[in-house]
Amino acid sequence: MKPTLRWFAVLALTSSAAFAGWPTDYPAATAAAEKADQNTLVLFTGKDWCPPCKKLEKDTLSQKDFLAFASKNLQLVELDFPRSEEPTPANTKLASQYSVEGFPTLILLSPKGKELARNVGYLPGGPDALIAWIGKASK
Repeated sequence: MKPTLRWFAVLALTSSAAFAGWPTDYPAATAAAEKADQNTLVLFTGKDWCPPCKKLEKDTLSQKDFLAFASKNLQLVELDFPRSEEPTPANTKLASQYSVEGFPTLILLSPKGKELARNVGYLPGGPDALIAWIGKASK
């Protein structure tokens, strides 16, 4: 494949991943993390009502730099708490299990499921800040 075509293919995949959303199956994500020996980044969000959640998604989580980093280093899982409908019982149970008190909440888990770090609220600084936060917590 010519370099230009390869670049467009990578860009297309990255762009579609940004709009496709994160996986929502917590058990599958944590099992994949353990198998791949990767950390899991869990996002507790209110996509349809939470301004800081929307800002974090726009400024950081959907950006190609973060998505490229995540595809090589993390398993991702999004747990949504919409106002337009009841959250799933599984999401409610996980929010209770992790004592989630605000949105968005990012929780970084080790491959074995141990909580390494938590951030409640908007994390400023875009992809670089989130990647640095993950790197510091992973050491």
